[in-house]
Amino acid sequence: MIEIKSSKLSDGEFNRGVFASRDIKKGEMLHQAPVIAYPNDQHEHIEKTLLADYAFEYGIHHSAILLGYGMLFNHSYTPNATYDINFDNHTFDFFAYTDIAAGEEVLINYNGEVDNDDPLWFNKEEE
Repeated sequence: MIEIKSSKLSDGEFNRGVFASRDIKKGEMLHQAPVIAYPNDQHEHIEKTLLADYAFEYGIHHSAILLGYGMLFNHSYTPNATYDINFDNHTFDFFAYTDIAAGEEVLINYNGEVDNDDPLWFNKEEE
């Protein structure tokens, strides 16, 4: 259903993204990413690494590193996918927000809500 390919949206060393390998219908679950959660007071150690740009908020007191393809979705302010945090299952569940055609890159809003257009943390540093 999804695969990793080179993305034109990334220009770093790891220019990867998640792409639909078949047509995906709106509302369809496309990935369940298991999490490795850690207390927020340990995040200062992650901040010293490349992983800092890939960590997700995981409730009020924790952050998380996502396994599977979870950390490879690229950002868009007009995403075609969204995610829910499934605390009972300890996963991030990714769903198609719109119909996604085979070959199209699957994009999420890094702010966590599809209509949130706040500046992203890595863009705030440039301001």
